[in-house]
Amino acid sequence: MASPDTAPLIELERFLPYRLNALAARVSNALAEIYQDRFGLSIPGWRVIATLGQYGVRTGRDIAAHGVMHKSTVSRAVTSLEERGLVARKANPDDMREELLTLTDAGRAIYEALAPEALAFEMRFVSALSPAERKTFFAILERLDRHARSLHEEPRAEVAE
Repeated sequence: MASPDTAPLIELERFLPYRLNALAARVSNALAEIYQDRFGLSIPGWRVIATLGQYGVRTGRDIAAHGVMHKSTVSRAVTSLEERGLVARKANPDDMREELLTLTDAGRAIYEALAPEALAFEMRFVSALSPAERKTFFAILERLDRHARSLHEEPRAEVAE
């Protein structure tokens, strides 16, 4: 425990992983107000709808990887969406252990109604930046995302005891 007269080792407000997570949560929660209020969708539910709207047919595992969610979170969201008639499942003929997921007509209608609003929200969010800053920001995000993926995939060095 740090004493009152020593500086903390980490100040969360200045620690990049914390700041990225906090910003992502604030943005996600602000966007969630749109799809929760209008369509009663949770954040995972919206990510399932958005992924299926983008790709058409996917497995739960695909959606989990794409939406950076745990498989159990996706499974619960898919079950809820299926009960509401927004998502349909069918057996994967190539792997009977998996199900292929698609949007129903009602699910597609929600996607098509929400996508323009989500894009408008994104434009409002990035309007704090100039067009040049936006271009730089997205390039930096892409580079950091690639680098984070490479760090996560690196084999961990073994620690000598």
